[in-house]
Amino acid sequence: MLIDLAKNSTAYMRRSQIVAFFGLTILTLSACQTSRPTASHSLPEKAKAPSAPQKQASPSKKASALDIRPQSIPVSRLGLTEENAKKALEAFRSSCPFLTSHPDKSGLTAANDWLPACQAAKNLNSTSSTSATAFFDRYFEPVSVGGGEAFVTGYYEPEIAASSQAKDGYAPIYKVPSDLVETNLEDFFPEMKGKHFKGRVKKGHLVPYYTRAEINKGVLDNRHLEIACAVDPVALFFLQIQGSGRLNLEDGRVIRIGYANQNGREYTAIGRLLVDKGVIEKGHATMAGIVEWLHNHPDQAPSIMESNKSYVFFRELKETGPLGALSVPVTSQISLAVDPSYTPLGAPVFLMLDSKHGGNAAFANGLWIAQDKGGAIKGANRFDSYWGYGDKAEHIAGGLASHGSAWLLLPKGVAAGLGSGKNGKAQRETKISAGSGEGNKSA
Repeated sequence: MLIDLAKNSTAYMRRSQIVAFFGLTILTLSACQTSRPTASHSLPEKAKAPSAPQKQASPSKKASALDIRPQSIPVSRLGLTEENAKKALEAFRSSCPFLTSHPDKSGLTAANDWLPACQAAKNLNSTSSTSATAFFDRYFEPVSVGGGEAFVTGYYEPEIAASSQAKDGYAPIYKVPSDLVETNLEDFFPEMKGKHFKGRVKKGHLVPYYTRAEINKGVLDNRHLEIACAVDPVALFFLQIQGSGRLNLEDGRVIRIGYANQNGREYTAIGRLLVDKGVIEKGHATMAGIVEWLHNHPDQAPSIMESNKSYVFFRELKETGPLGALSVPVTSQISLAVDPSYTPLGAPVFLMLDSKHGGNAAFANGLWIAQDKGGAIKGANRFDSYWGYGDKAEHIAGGLASHGSAWLLLPKGVAAGLGSGKNGKAQRETKISAGSGEGNKSA
């Protein structure tokens, strides 16, 4: 899962004005004592495909300000299979408590709009005569948001080798430090609505938190923050990008960890950096290509990874799967990370991607549920699909960066309400067809 890395330079200029208002939350953490590697290797945040389709709407708008176009076709006619519908129904059912109790940031729906479908989903079970496909046909209608042109990437849950004891060349996996503080700047400056600042207090002043390079040099040593130590710093770098993963310890134990916080520093895509330096071809700037380059260039790898100042802290997980934005476990090949300004969290989304240029696009065709979000997932019809864990998941997620078409499934009658109220353009139709854009994966 990708991390929210937004920051505002105005916050830095004003930080001296807000220092007095902050208190520190003390966290009691412990684990392996670090033995600092002689040549420190850094770790990165997700070799994510970057640019969205050209026609994608500006992230500054909400979905309710765009064209919302109902399609005169049942959901089942999109290409929905019963197997896919059953899995999506289970995920939708788990999303209902959130859908019916939280405001929709996209402005498209109200909590009450979801009640009929959620009640029906609750009553359906394995012995019901109603099929999952019929359920989606009865309660939902497909609409396109904006032009409907989608750009889809993939994420997964990495498995990496780790140790409870530190050794030369190993990289510590840290919990959240007690001196990391965060504030909502709107509390002090109303014009900075939605802006946050993360940092630490130094001699009575709030300053930015340590960078990746500073952390790698040992500023967090001897503070009992280590969950474990990664055998391969490059693998940990990419685990930070994914946001969660499994630590396979030398004694056979498996520890599941998930995103807990981030140092507030800007995220830099190192794949793009390697392409700009001319050391890797654009077509090879996939996750696998970047990992290979880093392993083949151990002398340069640390500085390249440290160009990404962002650093992720983890927590141990007890749940059966990584938790998404709804605080429920995400489901392999069903859960999507979305931009909540355009796609209601918990809503179904149907994807049809262009596969004529090869790649992994065809794997993603079908019905998904919006259960997660990420800092790099911005704009209408920009999605990140979850593929679980293991070699197959890594292969599919790492190679997926495809354009195509997306249809948001809204409760029946909602789109008509948008047409008569918030959005007079809602009654137009668009032709349902797969997109023709080429996938372009870059880190």
